[in-house]
Amino acid sequence: MSWKAKLDAAKTQLKSLNAAIPDTYAAFGGLGKSVKKDSALSFKEKEYVALGIAVATKCEPCILFHTEALIRLGATREEVSDVLATCVQMGGGPGLMYAGKALEVFDELSS
Repeated sequence: MSWKAKLDAAKTQLKSLNAAIPDTYAAFGGLGKSVKKDSALSFKEKEYVALGIAVATKCEPCILFHTEALIRLGATREEVSDVLATCVQMGGGPGLMYAGKALEVFDELSS
């Protein structure tokens, strides 16, 4: 399955979850909106942090969503690679493996 297909599947799963627990889903969405505002860090910078956390926690759907957001925000492959280098430094071998996945996601979703 391609990364694009996995992203589409994750979006479908979230739509189903939203239908099942709309109040909880809306509350989580509100939390997301509150941190997406530019403040001391820009939204783009916060998405870099989120991608780093996604790699560190090995959350493939999180990698997909935050990479997609970074592409929309104009992130370059070099910028994403710099974030992933920090993930490798902080996470060692597992960070290296998931950083590879995240770069592959970026390449596929940005083409």
